[in-house]
Amino acid sequence: MPQPHTPLSNPLSLRVYWEDTDAGGVVFYANYLKFFERARTEWLRSLGVEQRAMQEQTGCIFVVADVQLRYLASARLDDVLSVSVKVLELGKASILMEQQAWRGDVLLTQGQVRVGCVNADSMRPCRIPERVLSLMQSASSS
Repeated sequence: MPQPHTPLSNPLSLRVYWEDTDAGGVVFYANYLKFFERARTEWLRSLGVEQRAMQEQTGCIFVVADVQLRYLASARLDDVLSVSVKVLELGKASILMEQQAWRGDVLLTQGQVRVGCVNADSMRPCRIPERVLSLMQSASSS
């Protein structure tokens, strides 16, 4: 059951373009994953974390390890969506986030995404860099 819309302080606002839709004129289901990815990237940027710089400085990158989505309503061409990110669990090497896509007061898609930190060369799990972890802890506790 969808929960009432409680806007976050900095959800990502994006418009649905022609390329986002399918032959039926609605957002193609897999594109919500792209919208969620953009929201996570912008959330990291809002914390002062640039992923390319993190890779260059620490050798670490984030990869999606698990996704669970539930589709509740459809978005269409030219709709303006609000996509949120909320940290549910913050571990030493992974983060579980809840994400939602809204059109106004209508919850369209909700899900959980687990992102792991890995060494970019070996693709083996590694600890989230201390500075990044600290920024995430501060953001998720406020």
